[in-house]
Amino acid sequence: MYGLTVEHRTEPLGVDAARPRFGWRMRFAGRGRSQGAYEILVAGSPGRLSAHRADLWSSGRVSSSASVAVRYGGKPLKASTRYYWTVTVWDTEGRLLGRGPVASFETGLMSTDGVTGWDDAQWIGMKGKQPNSPGAPMLRTEAPLRGRVSEARLYVSALGVYDAYVSGHHLTVPQDGGTTLELLPPGWTNYDARLNYLTYDVTHLVARDPAVTLAAVLGNGWYNGRISDGSTYYSKKGNSLALKAKLLIRYGDGATQTVVTRADGGWKATDTGPYRADDIYDGQTYDARRELPGWTSSGFDDSTWSDTEGVPFATMYPDTRLLAYPAESARLISRWDRRPQSVTVAVGVAGRADSPNGRGRIVVDADRTQTDPQRAATASVTVDPGDTAVYDLGQNMVGVLRYGLRGDAGTQVTFRFGEMLNDSSAGADGPEGSLYRANLRSAKATSTYILKGDRHGETHQDSLTFYGFRYVSVTATDSVTITGLTGKVATSAIHETGSVTTNDADTNQLISNIRWGQRGNYLWVPTDCPQRDERLGWTGDTQVFATTGLYNTDAAPFLGHFQDTVVDSQTLYGTDQAQFTGVAPGGRYNFPGGGSGWADCGIVLPWTLWQMTGDPAFVEANWPAMTGYLDWIRRQTGDTYAGQGSLTGDWLAPQKTSAQLMSDVYYGYAARLMAQMARAVGRRAQATAYEQLFADIKRAFVAKYLSTAGGTLTLKSGLGDASPIEPGADPNQKTEDNSQTALLWVLKLGFYDTEAQRRTLVGLLTDNIGNDAAYKTAHPHSSRVRYAENTLSVGFLGVNVLAPVLTDEGRADLAYALLHQDALPSWLYSVKNGATTVWERWNSYSSDSGFGPVGMNSFNHYAYGAIMEWMYAYMAGIARDPDHPGFRHFLLQPHIDPSGRITQVVGSHESPYGEIRSEWLVEGGRLLSYEATVPPNTEATLRLPAVSADAVREGRTPLARTGGVRFLGHADGVASYRLPSGSYRLTSRLR
Repeated sequence: MYGLTVEHRTEPLGVDAARPRFGWRMRFAGRGRSQGAYEILVAGSPGRLSAHRADLWSSGRVSSSASVAVRYGGKPLKASTRYYWTVTVWDTEGRLLGRGPVASFETGLMSTDGVTGWDDAQWIGMKGKQPNSPGAPMLRTEAPLRGRVSEARLYVSALGVYDAYVSGHHLTVPQDGGTTLELLPPGWTNYDARLNYLTYDVTHLVARDPAVTLAAVLGNGWYNGRISDGSTYYSKKGNSLALKAKLLIRYGDGATQTVVTRADGGWKATDTGPYRADDIYDGQTYDARRELPGWTSSGFDDSTWSDTEGVPFATMYPDTRLLAYPAESARLISRWDRRPQSVTVAVGVAGRADSPNGRGRIVVDADRTQTDPQRAATASVTVDPGDTAVYDLGQNMVGVLRYGLRGDAGTQVTFRFGEMLNDSSAGADGPEGSLYRANLRSAKATSTYILKGDRHGETHQDSLTFYGFRYVSVTATDSVTITGLTGKVATSAIHETGSVTTNDADTNQLISNIRWGQRGNYLWVPTDCPQRDERLGWTGDTQVFATTGLYNTDAAPFLGHFQDTVVDSQTLYGTDQAQFTGVAPGGRYNFPGGGSGWADCGIVLPWTLWQMTGDPAFVEANWPAMTGYLDWIRRQTGDTYAGQGSLTGDWLAPQKTSAQLMSDVYYGYAARLMAQMARAVGRRAQATAYEQLFADIKRAFVAKYLSTAGGTLTLKSGLGDASPIEPGADPNQKTEDNSQTALLWVLKLGFYDTEAQRRTLVGLLTDNIGNDAAYKTAHPHSSRVRYAENTLSVGFLGVNVLAPVLTDEGRADLAYALLHQDALPSWLYSVKNGATTVWERWNSYSSDSGFGPVGMNSFNHYAYGAIMEWMYAYMAGIARDPDHPGFRHFLLQPHIDPSGRITQVVGSHESPYGEIRSEWLVEGGRLLSYEATVPPNTEATLRLPAVSADAVREGRTPLARTGGVRFLGHADGVASYRLPSGSYRLTSRLR
């Protein structure tokens, strides 16, 4: 037994759920091991974890195979209390399978009103501090202790973000066997609907001294920055930053003490410290000359500091709920630290007259330039006034820099961040070799440090902002030496649960790019991009990538929390308080009306979470919001059964599809998902109603868009305009019939009447993708004539269905051809052009043409990385079964590469039931070696390429004759079997 979880987390602190969900995994040798019964014990101490002594809950022996999201059913849980639990499991024949280790969870304050359990803690800020005035507020208090401390918990929230200290020590969280810093807690929500607090075990920090000091720096974060322009809580005059905290101390004699934020003279504040300015978009300014040594420790003289005052947030927004953050916080992960791969020192610009764009190229000081990665990683670089040092960290990443500096007091060092270097193309914004920053738009993305002149050197790391970058340029007002420069990666995508590797270097680089894109954009909310003046929780990007994200990482709590934010935004910003929004949280770029593909995230995301975790709570919790949304669309379009409309359509697609058609297919898709979810949670009447809605949408769609005029089947995807708001789009480009994205969705949803039509639609799709000379001749006005054969032409709403639909329609060869393609547009085009993350546009950059449209051109944008869902489910072959969510039953369906370029794939996914593995190797094009692991308490259907039924063998024995394995048949070159749990090593003759 392993992997015991509460609320989908391991040993969580600060659980607010009254009836938390338990889960566990099993690991046993042998085959066919399944759970037939379980018993959960919950107690107030480990010593009481026995059937007759468990003082909170003994479930009794429950005859059930459930091991995912089992609800607590014991006595009411108390706030701020640690509980211990374990589970015992028996097999289907009543034999003991095992008992899990002792695990624990700890409740939070178990309230939502911001009052109950907070012991009169207030929102406090610096007295007289005007919003947006220079200097970040620094708050502190200290209190004497009353005895031997047995445990201490700190509960913290902020209006803005906080960087907190306890008794002189930075507040950290456990990570990878040590500790690490969080970045920008408590994250971002719709502040007028929901705020989060975080819980920390600070026993080790409190117990060491006779007094305790609490201290915090408050940053603007998302609450008081232009990133929230347009939000209901936003004020152009600025919002007052505030802290709310409670320290709960328990002593060995049973006594307790609390230290809370109150404007009663016990807390002091100043804004004269080193934190001079901070903004999510623009960066941070730190003046080390203003440091106040010892201000976070006891005994510091704060007599000249200001008092604090209450901030009337609760009066302004009385309905805001203050809740425990239910996921892992965003934090710095040291195992992903990036050191420079090169350092280039530029001393000027030359060649403007003869450069293609008139900007010239940097003049390099060879003596101070280091291009060897090993030497660059540890190089000390001295920069003089007029010089620019450009660091290449080798990886587009998200986080902050850590660096050492030596120089004179008052020297100002400026760090500017970018994703690319300028070339000689027309789109460059500086001399060749300098930092390209035009795509940041108005974001300054600049870190400024002013030295205090410590002769031993000084070290710094920003804490009130973040950057998206690969390259850093450094300038200084006086001579300064830079040492130890390191990129510190920040992410909420902490625990990796899946991997896919191949023998193909380009494919592996693409996989790496996808993973880095997820790390960078899963930062408190799933953002579109991490670098420019946007960095928003675009819901379309989120829903397209969610399955990939959940294969890669244990992201269910993170995405579940985001879905809560989506529901809050529905009420705050949605049309008629019913339409889901294009962005969550906040109101920046939240466009009213016409949000298909983005608004549908409110349905697609709960469905995806349920499918990947097996937890129906994601459906139940969101049911009212989801039904309200579908009812709203129904009221808008009535018996036309058309979608709500879409301003975005198939965003950034090279071939344009009617935005209304995309809205119509997403209406059908949402109805189908709702029918599935309704049946899963026992809502039979509603399931029937949504099935009928889907049928009506299909009927209307077929009548409108499928034409058989002249005896030729045509999908009228040119019927209507594409997105009217796409930056950089050719205003003369028209939508086209039989577009790739439209054909894909019609095939995915079955929006046709006959099998003959299906075959014709598949043919139209393959012809479009094939894009050969005959196709181009027949379609001279199509956008496809500009592109090579075997290229994709989809945008955001087609990318995640492209390869799966092709494979399901028997054209895995085309899916692989698209995967291997490196001509524009393709996944490997960016890889060929040096990308280390996935780009926003297929043509964000090329060595031939330079930079893509500068108005919207991110080099770290994960949406197109949704191809990795296909890599897991089809290439490696680990696919969920929609009828058995959470991989209770799943498919093992490896698809080998007919081109022979990929001959080996290793895939794994830590499912809710345990690790699934699927590995294959093709030798000589004739023999397939295959290994798989089916976790205990699950079954799998194996579909393996084979020349005949007897060609699949375990050792010398045909798999069909192996005990416990059920042969299902052989057709179309694939042998199918039902596999019980266990490990398998098989071979299969392919011809």
